[in-house]
Amino acid sequence: MTEEQHQRRKRRRPRREASRIPDELLDKLLKDFGGPENLTGEGGLLKELTAALVNRAMEAEMSHHLGYENGEEPPEDQGNRRNGTSSKTVRSGQGAFEVKVPRDRHGSFEPQLIPKHERHFDGFDDKILAMYARGMSVRDIRSHLEEITVLT
Repeated sequence: MTEEQHQRRKRRRPRREASRIPDELLDKLLKDFGGPENLTGEGGLLKELTAALVNRAMEAEMSHHLGYENGEEPPEDQGNRRNGTSSKTVRSGQGAFEVKVPRDRHGSFEPQLIPKHERHFDGFDDKILAMYARGMSVRDIRSHLEEITVLT
């Protein structure tokens, strides 16, 4: 392969951005990794991470909806407040997991990530991989997710 061919091929490939997840965190998560079943199995790390990320994102959606973070003092003119959570089981590619859906006093919170009465969270990771495979950068994918989940 000539240098010119190498440069043309290099220009065609989408540029991979560095992961925003620190290597130290990944090392800590994978420290006790015993095999593929511990990563992708029924009680595997991917299922736990998916559940933790979904629950954290739902809390972020509620914070955006109410205009203040959990644990902060709400604005005095804000009549709507957090009102606990309700649990529901959601099915995904990694198996079923519990989601704690935040509630507000006025009942006006409409989660975007997993809408009310929705019990499936299938294909989310496949959609992300498909966007990446089509050449979208990690930044573009993140921006798109923020737009559709209203997490700015």
